[in-house]
Amino acid sequence: MPIILALLLNELKNRNFQRIVQTVSYLPHFLSTVVVCGILVNFLSYDGIINQLLQAIGLERIQFLMIPEWFRTIYISSEIWQGIGWGSIIYLAALTGIDPQLYEAATVDGANRWKRALHITLPGIAPTIIIMFLFSIGALMSVSFEKVLLLSNGSNFETSDIIATYVYRRGLISSDFSYATAVGLFNSFIALFFLTIGNKISKKVSETSLW
Repeated sequence: MPIILALLLNELKNRNFQRIVQTVSYLPHFLSTVVVCGILVNFLSYDGIINQLLQAIGLERIQFLMIPEWFRTIYISSEIWQGIGWGSIIYLAALTGIDPQLYEAATVDGANRWKRALHITLPGIAPTIIIMFLFSIGALMSVSFEKVLLLSNGSNFETSDIIATYVYRRGLISSDFSYATAVGLFNSFIALFFLTIGNKISKKVSETSLW
């Protein structure tokens, strides 16, 4: 999603509007997790604005935070909303490094915006995309513990429970510190394994890697 946003912002001709969109998209990143979860709880509650809109168009109200099937959608959507603007900064910076003469030559050859984006823009930022993807692989086993803890409850526990919350319950609540430490350490080893494999594949396929 940050890549898509960066490409769309790059196509905007009105720079003032571009700055406004960038500023608005950056703001959620600076909100604390507690504030974001408070907004989600208020909006998704049975009497919240989302259910009021559903009722206004003739649909039944939904207990979003009480239904396990909705938890992943809520979590992923809120993560995208909170990080899309901030994540696009790196890609926008990478786009500035592409030679404008390439776009001019492609335009002379009859390439439309889609073809210019496909054959110039994406290959130009491909190394940045690969590096950011490798960073994402390294954080694959890490999920926002605070957000999951604040949004989870007994009703959605079957889908909201993650390794971090399990370690929290086992270590701090049950006082089984040694077992919780072992689980957390094993989780870190898995993340390191994924990162190493991903880096080797990337280096072999694209010659771009972290080391």
